[in-house]
Amino acid sequence: MKNNFGQMQLFDLKDYEKQCKSEWDNFSISQVNDCVIRLGIIKGEYHWHKHDNEDECFIVISGRLHIDFEDHSIELIQNQLYTVPRGVLHKTRAAEKTVILMVEKDTITPSGD
Repeated sequence: MKNNFGQMQLFDLKDYEKQCKSEWDNFSISQVNDCVIRLGIIKGEYHWHKHDNEDECFIVISGRLHIDFEDHSIELIQNQLYTVPRGVLHKTRAAEKTVILMVEKDTITPSGD
């Protein structure tokens, strides 16, 4: 997976958030060793999925992120982090515009396996 901005380039999350008019935007912004850092600006619901070979870490920059699992849900607010282990079925949703960073291996298929 190639990053859009590369290393040794400044990327301002707040500037991009202000410019983004879409309710769903998700792309890689940098690569660190064998991991990518992806920016997600979301409002709405994503489908149920899992990643067979990769963990997925969510960091909330602003807004509220809900992560649903088969038997429970959690809510993350600004400055909170949660890692979903590989193989765990989950779905993300946000009732309001929410900005998140995701850290995951560069082999991940963002839509799930």
